[in-house]
Amino acid sequence: MKRCVKLLLHQTFLWICALWSVVQLSPAARAGGLQPGDSVAICGDSITEQKLYSVFIEDYLLMCQPVTNLTAHQFGWSGERADGFASRINGEVLPFHPAVATTCYGMNDGAYAPIDAGRQTAYRKSTEAIVKQFRDAGVHLIVIGSPSPVDSDSFDRFGRSIKAATYNQTLADLTRIAGEVAREQGVVFANVYAPMTQVMQAAKAKYGVDYHVAGADGIHPAPNGHLVMAYAFLKALGCSGDIGTFTWDAQSGIATATEGHKITSTAKGIIEIESTRYPFCCSGKPADPNSPTGVLEFLPFNEELNRLQLVVRNSSATQLTVTWGNHAKLFTAAQLERGINLAAEFQDNPFSESFARVDNVVRTQQTFETPAVQNLLHHLPSWNTLLPEEKNQVEQLKASLVRKAKALSQSSRNAVTPVKHSIKIEPVS
Repeated sequence: MKRCVKLLLHQTFLWICALWSVVQLSPAARAGGLQPGDSVAICGDSITEQKLYSVFIEDYLLMCQPVTNLTAHQFGWSGERADGFASRINGEVLPFHPAVATTCYGMNDGAYAPIDAGRQTAYRKSTEAIVKQFRDAGVHLIVIGSPSPVDSDSFDRFGRSIKAATYNQTLADLTRIAGEVAREQGVVFANVYAPMTQVMQAAKAKYGVDYHVAGADGIHPAPNGHLVMAYAFLKALGCSGDIGTFTWDAQSGIATATEGHKITSTAKGIIEIESTRYPFCCSGKPADPNSPTGVLEFLPFNEELNRLQLVVRNSSATQLTVTWGNHAKLFTAAQLERGINLAAEFQDNPFSESFARVDNVVRTQQTFETPAVQNLLHHLPSWNTLLPEEKNQVEQLKASLVRKAKALSQSSRNAVTPVKHSIKIEPVS
């Protein structure tokens, strides 16, 4: 029996790897990708309602700035399936006039049971209905996300009627369906399941089986798993990962910077910079699932989405020390000639404090959005039914709610203020 389970898991892993590769190499079905000024609706079930990957996505859109003037809103709902979301798009999401939408359903659609043809069909039809509603509303970039996996260890500790290995087969099948619908409908597919499964296996091999990636309850990830989810969606949104490049010529002493950064002075190997574009900052102990840092070793987040490069040309020294913020590191001239990624090399850096401050503002915004949608906006049709004579007042309330949510979103964007920092480059004799 154990041998059969191991073989099943191995076959599943190979299938996942193949699926991820195919999806990543497929042409992106975008209408120009993210556009300046776009508003992004981040939609899903209780995993979205956790306000973790949704906050990471908004943090990235505001601070890393793949394009300018982006905003985002979160529409997570605990226990929801794709059909439930399809029924509330018109009344609860479209009033925010999103130009871009991401979805993440399947965890509840699988009903915590083995693969079932009826549930497969229902999930497919509901996903198609979601795409149609967004498309009819003029949403120009639609991203259909797959479900995440359940944790291979913590899920089974709760004595559930289904084992993690079996339910992950169900979720893998729903992932397949989500990908098929996306391709058939000409929208973008975000495969959340595959990278989370791969990262989970690699992280557990290093930190042990108690290191959960899909959550202590086996379903709702901690920040480590949510960073993997954010990675999948940000890649699907077409984010290039180019945060900026600083280039310093050791012979002439001239420094240059790309868009989003301004060199304010250069003298004796010290480059003073003012930046309006931030790198994505992570903090915490790697072995703690409540920190996203533990998965960075197994996830190409910094390499593909978070590149803040320092390039040093024409150095006569073979080794140089780079000091950024409170930390210094030694690099070879060859490494610096090729370029080093400051965001990856310096986890604690001059942006960390400002990043955390903006993150807190974003969390405040999204904390408002959950009850605003679930407790107020969701029930307004009932008010119209019970008090049709007050329809105008109900519509005013709806407009006020959306207006406040957008004001909070604007506050999140306004919280991104310039960061002044310096890079010191010293030759090692």
